[in-house]
Amino acid sequence: MIEFLEYHLPVLLIVIPMIAAPLAVLIGNRRVVQLLSLAVCWTTFGLALWMVAIVNSSGPVSYELGGWAPPYGIEYRVDQLNSFIIMFVSGLGAIVLTYSPHSLNAEIPQSQHYLFYPMYLLCMTGLMGICVTGDLFNVFVFLEISSLSTYALISLGKTRRAPLAAFQYLIMGTIGATFLLIGIGLLYQLTGTLNMADIALQLENQRQINDGQWTGSRTLLVAFAFLTVGLCIKMAVFPLHTWLPNSYAYAPSVVTAFVAATATKVSVYAFIRVVFGIFTPRFAFELLPLDTALWSFSLIGIFMASIAAIFQQDVKRRLAYSSIAQVGYMLLGISMANIDGLSAGIVHMFNHALIKGGLFMVVGCFVLRLGSVHLDDWKGAGRTMPWTSLAWVLGGLGLIGVPVTCGFISKWLLLTAALDNDLYPVAILMLISSLLAVIYVWQVVEVLYFAQPSEKAKKATEAPLLMLVTTYVVVGANIVFGVWTTYSAGLAAKAAKALLEGGSL
Repeated sequence: MIEFLEYHLPVLLIVIPMIAAPLAVLIGNRRVVQLLSLAVCWTTFGLALWMVAIVNSSGPVSYELGGWAPPYGIEYRVDQLNSFIIMFVSGLGAIVLTYSPHSLNAEIPQSQHYLFYPMYLLCMTGLMGICVTGDLFNVFVFLEISSLSTYALISLGKTRRAPLAAFQYLIMGTIGATFLLIGIGLLYQLTGTLNMADIALQLENQRQINDGQWTGSRTLLVAFAFLTVGLCIKMAVFPLHTWLPNSYAYAPSVVTAFVAATATKVSVYAFIRVVFGIFTPRFAFELLPLDTALWSFSLIGIFMASIAAIFQQDVKRRLAYSSIAQVGYMLLGISMANIDGLSAGIVHMFNHALIKGGLFMVVGCFVLRLGSVHLDDWKGAGRTMPWTSLAWVLGGLGLIGVPVTCGFISKWLLLTAALDNDLYPVAILMLISSLLAVIYVWQVVEVLYFAQPSEKAKKATEAPLLMLVTTYVVVGANIVFGVWTTYSAGLAAKAAKALLEGGSL
């Protein structure tokens, strides 16, 4: 039995939540569906940990669907990079769902809970599928599964703005998906295959360079452009970020915590896989000026989004703009196209998932007790909700990048990579941008601890124990991985080295 499960692990990571989603609709009973969803999410996380152990001990795992060998059949392939991603995506998915009952009861009518759980499981299915599949068209399919379920989850918000935010996200997401599909179609036209490893092999014959000038197929350039823009929309890269602030602000707090911690990170993973695994760094960064474009838009996005965050009175919107800035840090590392920079970008995906997931869980605690995300209503809440407020402080320190937090590790790796590459202006701008994070995090701390309590804060009580414990698990991990960097930074370095040396892990 154990051997059977081990052999089928890659597909079980996807099949289990996918089957549970429609089953949850058929069951209908809210309590039973809740227990089923929790069991599925924690089981998926357990399987992901098992998958990580296998990959670390035996190397990459390939799974042939239906017994058809790739490239003729669909292949699922798990290596060090995507095993790392599925581990924290499934882990955060399980923790946030465990955290959710009190928040769901307060923000989503019980009559709509039967929609929440299936959509949550489908979103998990799509995110896991993006990471596991080795087929480029499957990446598109799973990306749309996760996106469509996210639209539905966002629309469950308690204000009338939530469906509008979901619709705006749908419009932008559809544009991004269209760009992706066109890019995939052009690559299929060129290579006759959808297997990502086989596409990379076939494209070796398409890359024709004479005296540093491109003389190969223009279709390849167009395909690369479409895929890059499509994924940038999904990642919420400035200035293609317009869908994100409203989506995070008006979605239920549980949805915001889950999506903010996972969705953009998985899109960044897909971008890394396409650029480094299919097109290769030489094509993207030497022949084409992708590095210049990425670090330019990254720095602009970091500053513009951080400045916008400072002026937001809605704490969810404040954190949403912060997320746009943090995606900029990830792409900044990727744009350096070397082991140090790429390692920093990969490890920041993990670190930011912990930081931002924890902070949005803190917001959910405040929303439950204060009924508001507006800073004026949070005044003095540090006195009536001390543990929740302390969790904000700890998460905020990670977001700033204070030593002993995982945020510091990310920014230190990025800073040293920039200095090693003689990108001194970039390093200076990174340091300045961290000061902006100090401002928008401190403004909330000041309101919590130093302002006269609002009427809502005076009546507030501490968040329920279940919400606090799960929140502190995530916030505490921010400290743990700020001290113990062997796993996160070490694995990121191995993955970066493999990607740069051949696009395969």
